[in-house]
Amino acid sequence: MSEEFTYKSAGVDIKEAAELVGDINQLRQRTEGNRKLMQSFGLFAATYDLSGYKEPVIMTGCDGVGTKLEILLEFDQLEIAGKDLVAMNVNDILTTGGDPLMFLDYVGVGRIDKTKIKRLIAGMSEHLESCNCILAGGETAEMPGVVPDGMIELSGFAVGACEKSNLIDPTSVEVGDVLIGYESDGFHANGWSLIRKILKAFPGEVTDEELSGLLAPTRLYHDAVESLRSSGAKIRAMAHITGGGLPENLERLLGDKGAAISVPKWELGAVQKILQHIEEQEAFNTFNMGWGWVAIVPSEDAEKAVAAHPRAKTIGEVTDSGEVLVQTA
Repeated sequence: MSEEFTYKSAGVDIKEAAELVGDINQLRQRTEGNRKLMQSFGLFAATYDLSGYKEPVIMTGCDGVGTKLEILLEFDQLEIAGKDLVAMNVNDILTTGGDPLMFLDYVGVGRIDKTKIKRLIAGMSEHLESCNCILAGGETAEMPGVVPDGMIELSGFAVGACEKSNLIDPTSVEVGDVLIGYESDGFHANGWSLIRKILKAFPGEVTDEELSGLLAPTRLYHDAVESLRSSGAKIRAMAHITGGGLPENLERLLGDKGAAISVPKWELGAVQKILQHIEEQEAFNTFNMGWGWVAIVPSEDAEKAVAAHPRAKTIGEVTDSGEVLVQTA
């Protein structure tokens, strides 16, 4: 009998993929609350009506989950992977002063497993619903022989908009301005290559239960932004603290200025079991060290900015030193 040459026999099931789109639509509908797509979901591209803005400025971003994904797959935490993917992108949009409008995902697999992919999308949808951002579409690529069975490739893409007059301008930062930090929920989706190296070097030091606790999803900081806006504080700049930690991410905003930052020792679950193996400066250059979001406001607005959010704290001020100096209080 001659060999059958069909797409399905080569490892790609178009029918299964088409059915998955319908399943995904049921999950993503929850993300269309106050905002809706201009046209139907499932077309070749997504559209959004910007006529509600007088002078709209568009901002975009893309990111992934990094090597945290390997441990999330090991612990079967697919929903967290979906949340991480959304937050890593949406938070970047928020730093500009923009409203996160639409999110798209890319999922690459060796073979479609509808249950697993739907769990990923469910996590995405939950985070997107909470920040009023639409899951506008994406791509599920079945790539047998390229993506190993059991592995998943993940990327996310976000689109936002705001009025030109509301765009955050980091060049307005002045010496003497105050840095307001907002607590993170853990390591988020950064630094996991180093964490994995430590876990391998010291097997059993962190229990599975403790490690599961360290896998908390990347926090969305839309609530921090809303609290700043409602407080009436002038927002000079905002930073999402990801790879590079507090120093590198704040340097992006400060130009030739610097900052002096002092934060308390990060005591959260088993975090210190990881950090004890790392020099302090290396830790500050890798992890968020307990502060996933930083806003810069004039000194006269610092008190009301902190009072507007229960997880906000003054952590430093802008200086003329030209470098970001961070230490444990």
